[in-house]
Amino acid sequence: MGYYIRVLGKNPDNISLLDLRVKLHPAILTVAQGTEDGWEQVILTHDAGLEIALVEKNLVVDGQLGADELNEFIEEVAHYKPESAVTWLREFLPTVKVIYAFQVFSGTDVDDGWTPLHRLYSAVWNHAGGILQADGEGFSDEAGFTILWQFADTARGVWNMGTLQRGQWVHFEMDLGNELQREAFKRGEVPQGAKIV
Repeated sequence: MGYYIRVLGKNPDNISLLDLRVKLHPAILTVAQGTEDGWEQVILTHDAGLEIALVEKNLVVDGQLGADELNEFIEEVAHYKPESAVTWLREFLPTVKVIYAFQVFSGTDVDDGWTPLHRLYSAVWNHAGGILQADGEGFSDEAGFTILWQFADTARGVWNMGTLQRGQWVHFEMDLGNELQREAFKRGEVPQGAKIV
């Protein structure tokens, strides 16, 4: 199935491929489905041709893939923690109008392929607004901080997280491998020892 990262946006308007290509040079962006002005799929490649990612744009329209995927997310989040993030996401997700799904390929691991992918991801997010989602990691708030724990039990490293405190997001860095910080986050707390950002 592959690894996906997504932008769940509120602005469904087309994004200029010309503008995106300027930001991605020397990487190449090619229309795989649709037209230059109304693309549905684009492929990001190294200038030598190795594929970095396939990006698919799906409008959230009843009976189509975007709406089906969004409904799956709304059902899925109920099984995770913290509860405050679940409640927020179940209110936010129905406002999403477009989903950009980035299927990540092996070209990310060659010649700094993550750099053009991050540029493309950021440009799409800046245009569409909304939140982010990554397989095996979770959903973000509108500032890009992870708010729902979907990491594997083996997750390690410092990560940017957010939790609702009195109706406001508090952002911090925490150690994913620290069991006490992990459990505090799942309870909707700012973990002791986390660095506020």
